[in-house]
Amino acid sequence: MSSQLRPAIVLLALLTVITGVVYPLVVTVVAQVAFPTQANGSLVVRGDDVVGSTLIGQPFDDPRYFWGRLSATAPFAYNAAASSGSNLGPLNPALTDAVKARVDALRAADPGNESPIPVDLVTASGSGLDPDVSPAAAHWQVPRVARARGLDPAAVQALVEQHTEERQWGFFGEARVNVLALNLALDALH
Repeated sequence: MSSQLRPAIVLLALLTVITGVVYPLVVTVVAQVAFPTQANGSLVVRGDDVVGSTLIGQPFDDPRYFWGRLSATAPFAYNAAASSGSNLGPLNPALTDAVKARVDALRAADPGNESPIPVDLVTASGSGLDPDVSPAAAHWQVPRVARARGLDPAAVQALVEQHTEERQWGFFGEARVNVLALNLALDALH
C-alpha cells in the first residue's frame, strides 16, 4: 500500500507547487512586464489619486457629467465585488417600472430634449458594471452637459467624437464611449 500512496502524495505535492505557486507566479510576472496597466486593474490616476478604472462604471448623476448605464449591483451601484445583472426579463413589470423611472429622470434632467432615449441609458448591462455607453447615448446627453457647463454644444460634441472607440479590430463588439474618460476630459476642458 505504501508503494502506491507515496507516488500519489509526491505527485499531489508536485502539482500543488506547479499549479499553485509556479504557474501563478509566471503569469503574474509576464502580465506585470507585458501589460502592467491591465494587470493592475486599468486604474485611472490623476495626481496622486486613483479616480477610477476604465473597466468599471461609476455613478455620475450631476447634470454637468455624462451618465453611464444603470448598475444592477448590490448593496450599492457599481459594486465591483458584486457583479451581476438584474435578471429581469422583458415582460417583468419591475423592469418596465425601472425603465419608466429612468426615462422620467432623464427627461426631467433635460426637459427640452425630445429625441428618443437610447436603450443603454435606461437598462443595466449584463455585469451591472459597464463603463461604456453607445455613441448614441453620449450624443443624446450633449445638450444637457453643454448647458450645465456653459459650453458650446459643438465643443462637447467634438469631445464625444474624440472619445468614441470603434469596434475592436474593426469587427468585435460595437462602437463605445468610456464615460469616465469622457468626464475627465470635460473637467480638463472646463
